[in-house]
Amino acid sequence: MAGADLSRINTNVAALNALKALRDTNQKLAIHQLRLATGKRINSAGEDPAGLVFAKRLESRARGLAVARDNVGDVQNLLSTAEGGAQSISEILLTMKEKILQAANDTLGTEERAAVESQLDDLAAEIDDIVGATLWGGQQLLDGSFTGKQFQVGERAADTMSFGVTQNHGAATLAVADSDLDVSSAATSSTALSNVNTAINTINTSLQNLGSTQLRVGIKEANISVSINNQLAAHNRIFNADMAAEQIELLKNSLLQQSATAMLSQANLAPQSVLQLILG
Repeated sequence: MAGADLSRINTNVAALNALKALRDTNQKLAIHQLRLATGKRINSAGEDPAGLVFAKRLESRARGLAVARDNVGDVQNLLSTAEGGAQSISEILLTMKEKILQAANDTLGTEERAAVESQLDDLAAEIDDIVGATLWGGQQLLDGSFTGKQFQVGERAADTMSFGVTQNHGAATLAVADSDLDVSSAATSSTALSNVNTAINTINTSLQNLGSTQLRVGIKEANISVSINNQLAAHNRIFNADMAAEQIELLKNSLLQQSATAMLSQANLAPQSVLQLILG
């Protein structure tokens, strides 16, 4: 800062110095006022170029993870839909087993066996109805066609997981259709019981696979939620203003502004003292 010489009045260096200090203070004051008004520490790239880049990267990742979390939620709903259908089929198969066990006993007569056969046929038809009605996005989930599906479960292109239901759960495929179950005698009932037991094992395997996938997806969702929180916390620290600190700086610069204004006024009056030399 230039030194002031009060004996030279053509250029008031002291006033210029005071004016510069006032301008600097006003500039700082404006920055802190803007930060308090917007809540942001970085309001333009020129304030902190590197910090802005870091903050934008963190924001991009956090927003991408938020969408990925929504995707994971959709996958969970899809899996729950498939599981619900499989659970219903499992209950039907258990009911079938109970009825066939009754038919395997020679205490039943012809009419009773016919009634059991009719109920088994209805249950088999219901299995096919469940398979047809278990849909997601217009796609059937339990007919064996829902295969090779890929889901985006992260914010990077490589953050994907594959899933599919390769087993067809239709009554004919499970060998529990009308033509597969004959309970007209104890011997044929034994064969039908074997078919149903095999179908039960098949549906249990499907439920296990669905459950394992649901577990994985649940872990991914929890991990994504933690990552989002961490990204937002880092972004907040870099990009957003510390309101308490900004308030302190605002008060400090407000006082400096008042002081610099007073000193500028005094500096403007100082050269008048030189007139005393002239006026005697």
